[in-house]
Amino acid sequence: MMENIIIVIGRLLFLLLALEFQLQAFFSSASASKAASGIKYLPGFDGPLPFYLETGYIGVGEAEEVQLFYYFVKSERNPEQDPLILWLTGGPGCSSLSGLAFEIGPVRFKVVEYNGSLPTLVLNPDSWTKVSSIIFLDLPVGAGFSYATSEPASRSSDKVQASQAVEFMRKKMKWASSLYSISRYDK
Repeated sequence: MMENIIIVIGRLLFLLLALEFQLQAFFSSASASKAASGIKYLPGFDGPLPFYLETGYIGVGEAEEVQLFYYFVKSERNPEQDPLILWLTGGPGCSSLSGLAFEIGPVRFKVVEYNGSLPTLVLNPDSWTKVSSIIFLDLPVGAGFSYATSEPASRSSDKVQASQAVEFMRKKMKWASSLYSISRYDK
């Protein structure tokens, strides 16, 4: 019984990784800096998404040598008034997709016996996006789909990560304020 559970979990994680790579390939066709795409459909979810999901990259550093990948989900209640949360899953290598699909995000994987198909996504009734907008950020560089274009840029520390997160938020809010009513966060 325990072996079957481990096999199912392993296959689910493999399919999750495959899904993330499909999403990454789809969005990497746009330019890296300020490349954002609104997502209407996800593999494994039946129909259009009933919430706003955006993914993209924002470059940070002097020459934007670090490209930070993010998922942004607007509050389902009142995006103009609800708080904005920055969710950092951390590394090494862990993607913020785990926060989006396994923790506080608007979707979850339906737990069923593996049948060889894509995992099924269902709505998470306890999602924090019911009352807040959330940016799920792959930070530090190297976590999830965030990457560096040079070896020196791939080096990180708590101070560097904090600086990169602040720069990311400033750029994201400046760019996004024209798209959403969230300019109150750009201080």
